[in-house]
Amino acid sequence: MLLLYTHTNTSRLQYIIDFIGKELFDEAIEITTDEAYFKASARPRLNYSQQEFSEGEFFLRNAPLLFETGIRQLPVECFEINFHKAFFETQGDFPFDIFAASFYLLSRYEEYLPHQKDEYGRYAHTNSLAFREHFLPQPLVNYWLQSFKKVLQFKFPDLVFKQNQFKCVLTYDIDIAWSYLHKGWMRTLGGFVNSICKGEWARVKERWLVLKGKKRDPYDCFEWLDAWHLYCRLKPYFFFLTAKRTARYDKNTPCQSKAFRDLISYYADAYHLGAHPSWQSGDDARLLKEELEWLEVVGDKKIVHSRQHYIRFSLPVTYRQLIQAGIEKDFSMGYGSINGFRASVCSPFYWYDLEKEEATSLMIYPFCFMDANSLFEQKQNPQQTYNELIQYYERVKGCKGVFIPIWHNYILGTDPLFAGWRELFELFMKETVYWDAYYDEV
Repeated sequence: MLLLYTHTNTSRLQYIIDFIGKELFDEAIEITTDEAYFKASARPRLNYSQQEFSEGEFFLRNAPLLFETGIRQLPVECFEINFHKAFFETQGDFPFDIFAASFYLLSRYEEYLPHQKDEYGRYAHTNSLAFREHFLPQPLVNYWLQSFKKVLQFKFPDLVFKQNQFKCVLTYDIDIAWSYLHKGWMRTLGGFVNSICKGEWARVKERWLVLKGKKRDPYDCFEWLDAWHLYCRLKPYFFFLTAKRTARYDKNTPCQSKAFRDLISYYADAYHLGAHPSWQSGDDARLLKEELEWLEVVGDKKIVHSRQHYIRFSLPVTYRQLIQAGIEKDFSMGYGSINGFRASVCSPFYWYDLEKEEATSLMIYPFCFMDANSLFEQKQNPQQTYNELIQYYERVKGCKGVFIPIWHNYILGTDPLFAGWRELFELFMKETVYWDAYYDEV
């Protein structure tokens, strides 16, 4: 196994070496600060320091980032190598410090710096290095690791690497389970009045037919989804919005609804159940705790999976709250304004708390595609979205990473506003997912 020398070990270095070690090898990379021990070893050796010792080692001159503490504006200058962007250029057997550059992206270092917020108070994707340097659509860290693996193989032909497996993990955000049903009489009456005032007579008629049981609710695509999951042999993740009080951005089915509780209970038994913390809970840790406790009672299982509603989170506050609430796996790492790789990676990774300078137990599962981004933010039609979806799928598959798309039941339903999106999903499942759905557990 690979032996790595450094003049001093740090929590940042240990964190990124642990990540890279798990991506490339079945055994952990050993880190030593003992120069004599390193020089005497007969194992494949990687020298990560300022001084090269011998030709038999793999030498990578380190950038300063992993040996610093605190957060500061860094001079990040990108260049191109092997048709991909890179930064922290250095000398040695690799053209840039892959450890420092990967840490910069995975830790979301730039999100701790002063930055512009978007209209929802989130970190705006336009701030990011990935957007400005045009590599947001790429799992750049995984591309780097592929190149790094090749040069290590050339240097050490006997070094054994891990055989990674591509995974496709479907996830759904259930913001509004039904368009008309199970809303309570006040919201139902308000819906009628609102449609009448707008002259939306087709909606008035549809609402009446649904409430009378003569037509299926347009957001109710759950049985249809179940059939596709059975066909593709998948166990997806369902994240339910369970705000106790209706608000501007929290308009889920009332938690008092028996039908809503039954739906959650069913998915807790059949698939993976996760929390979708409300907009309101983002400003109140007490509300987050209440929502998780309610979901655990209804689902009759401990809730350890989560994704933020509207992808609204702020580092480090939100992730600290999730850890304190008992969340172990978070699926929020992506943008709610554009598709792409927010952390430039398509592999799960532990969150590193930059302010505390420590790795945490919270595992981050990054997504790169969300139907709502394509529809509302990027203004794409179903055909354009399908092309983009397949591009992301193939890029992640090529890296043998974890492909995580986000879907919404209301977009996949039968509402005429979303015509064509249901067919897009069917084509994706039938022509792509079905053939690769041999493993979807994370």
